[in-house]
Amino acid sequence: MSRDRRIDGTGAINGLRANVLGVGDAVVMAIAGSAPGYTLAATTAVLAGAAGLASPAALLWCAIPMMGIVLAFKYLGRLDVNAGASYSWVGRALHPALGFLSGWALVVSATLFMVAGALPAGYYTLSLFSDSLAQNGTWAAVVGALWFLLMAVLVVKGVRITARAQWLMTGIEVMILLVISVAVLARGGGRETFSWSWLFDVTALGGAEGFAGVALVAAFYFWGWDVTANLSEETSNSRRSTGLGAILGVISVLALFEIVSIAVNLVMTQGDIQKNSAAVLADLGDALWPGWGGKAMVMAVMLSTIATLETTLIQVTRTLFAMGRDRTLPAAFGLTHRRWQTPWVAITAVTAVALALLFASSALGPVNTVLADAFSAIGLQITIYYSLAGFAVVVAYRRLLLKSVANAVFIGLWPLSGALFMLWVLYQSLLHLEATPLVIGLGALLAGVLPFTWYVIADSEYYTRPHARLDAAVADSMESQYGGIIGTVPTQRDGRVSDL
Repeated sequence: MSRDRRIDGTGAINGLRANVLGVGDAVVMAIAGSAPGYTLAATTAVLAGAAGLASPAALLWCAIPMMGIVLAFKYLGRLDVNAGASYSWVGRALHPALGFLSGWALVVSATLFMVAGALPAGYYTLSLFSDSLAQNGTWAAVVGALWFLLMAVLVVKGVRITARAQWLMTGIEVMILLVISVAVLARGGGRETFSWSWLFDVTALGGAEGFAGVALVAAFYFWGWDVTANLSEETSNSRRSTGLGAILGVISVLALFEIVSIAVNLVMTQGDIQKNSAAVLADLGDALWPGWGGKAMVMAVMLSTIATLETTLIQVTRTLFAMGRDRTLPAAFGLTHRRWQTPWVAITAVTAVALALLFASSALGPVNTVLADAFSAIGLQITIYYSLAGFAVVVAYRRLLLKSVANAVFIGLWPLSGALFMLWVLYQSLLHLEATPLVIGLGALLAGVLPFTWYVIADSEYYTRPHARLDAAVADSMESQYGGIIGTVPTQRDGRVSDL
């Protein structure tokens, strides 16, 4: 029996429910994971402060190396269907310790993000009714906690009901953002005149140091699409569906980010963006349709925030599930509910920790201050596990990269460039970030030394008897049966090649 479907002492199958999601679900999950409405509302002012009118260019140029990481996930997912995604791939392609680092980086970044997301969920919900009430940090935390608990219940109940909720919330969110932004573009006029330099002038980003600053913000813009990989064990034909869903999802959110960013540039000055940083999208809606337009945008941001709380909870708990299954974290995380086949222990633990951090952070200061530090800290952790995935795919496919130009570009050069770009952004960020986000980001990563050391000393089989190394050449040798690296390929387990 494969290691993702074990029988416990009572005879019950312990594993995730297979073949629940399809390609369409994967695309919606990728979009919801990137949270276009929430991301634009929370970071447009930050990006504008670093890039000015060239914000669309920053997003476009940073999307290119990010797509290299998307390709890395796509091809690694064809070798190993695993809820741990980069945790499993990096551990099997590079080294188990690096695999743990990759998984831990995702766990801490996702946990921080759930705190950073729950506060705005409460804030935007309250702002629909009262601006003064929305400014109350305690009330924002309470309402955000209620939304978070509701999402936790849905995630426990199963990925099918979760996907249906995402279709509804993300569908409404994207429709509102598109209708208002496209209407602003079609109307034309405003405080600025459109220039193609907004999209293509990389020189306006302030050189290498300036570009590194906007790249860290842009990495946060796109982060979250990889939830599709964490859902691979629950997706039909996942070796194709999850990678395709991620690619289509990233392309979709890039187009949406560009449309909204250009619309904001047209109707708002850079000074207005900074002055009203918390209400950029509401102001965009009001510029088209005073009153109701702003409320519609707030609704879109609220739905986006709630939706991404759900996808982030899925991402972190599936990673914990895989790590518990491998005994690199407590084995209880690898247990699933008998009826719903979801990692209920991991969900319960993460919910408790996130809620505790949520109420602690609400006492630290205004929502915007807390979010700014959290975004930078999360960006550090994102660059680590994304870069490791980029290196892992090159190593896993090293003997096949020169078989064709397509292999060399899409599996070799592009992912490798994305990985090097992420490391460069990390280096620049360590040099220039302020103390608070550095302490949060690096401190959370260093906390992983404790479980890592504990399970190394305990002789966890993950470290002492690791799973067979990922090697695409072995899979490609069965091309006549499975279609090779461009088609569906088998997965190596325990030194043998077998189809999951």
